[in-house]
Amino acid sequence: MKTVLTIAGSDCSGGAGIQADLKTIAAHGLYGMSAITALTAQNTTGVYGIFETTGEFLAKQLDCIFQDIYPDAVKIGMAANKELIEVIGEKLKEYHAKNIVVDPVMVSTSGSRLLNEDAQETAVNKLFALADVITPNIPEAEVLSGMSIHTKQDMSEAVKIIFPNVKGSVLLKGGHAVEDANDLLYDGENEHWYRGKRVNNPNTHGTGCTLSSAIACGLAAGNSLSESVDQAKRYITGALEDGLDLGKGSGPMNHMYQLKELK
Repeated sequence: MKTVLTIAGSDCSGGAGIQADLKTIAAHGLYGMSAITALTAQNTTGVYGIFETTGEFLAKQLDCIFQDIYPDAVKIGMAANKELIEVIGEKLKEYHAKNIVVDPVMVSTSGSRLLNEDAQETAVNKLFALADVITPNIPEAEVLSGMSIHTKQDMSEAVKIIFPNVKGSVLLKGGHAVEDANDLLYDGENEHWYRGKRVNNPNTHGTGCTLSSAIACGLAAGNSLSESVDQAKRYITGALEDGLDLGKGSGPMNHMYQLKELK
């Protein structure tokens, strides 16, 4: 069985972070492992507290994983400070990790900055430099590129600004765009647009976590990056179309929509 490691924060309400990642990995028939960077107190209405893991304990988690069940792919999500980012970068290099997907969790859905400038610079230098693909949304790409993004042409320009900092490719997610839900993959030479179906569903909690984890699953299974992105978009569309409606705010998707509910 292929294995995927997610390095991210815990969402106690189960819709995003580690919980969303592990559900996604299981839904793809792969074996999921996790290294937790933070505990969060959150639900569909917001984040009410964050308790960060120490760098030393995060390093121990990663040692335990890589020394025993070596992951076929690694997804990196929330890492809230410079120390944690440095630990992740050092351990991935130490163990020659492969198929690395970085979801740069930098800006909240409400537009708040989640990383200070020092931590952002460290993420670029330590994680982007190892990544086979990074998956910023439009607000995050605006921070990384230093430009406003409103059109497809803006997306095309932004990925070219971001790309030199990445080992592999940049997947700019268009879900925040007014025009459509199309995503743009850029590898330094070619642009590949993935047509997305905009699903009329306000419950989108954890979509970024889920997409990046699904891409990691594809890479772990031996698929190309382009194939992995394509199947990940189809998976997340299905999860949204299922219409799960939980919580009082922006609720989670049904990661297990392909399974039948136990009666």
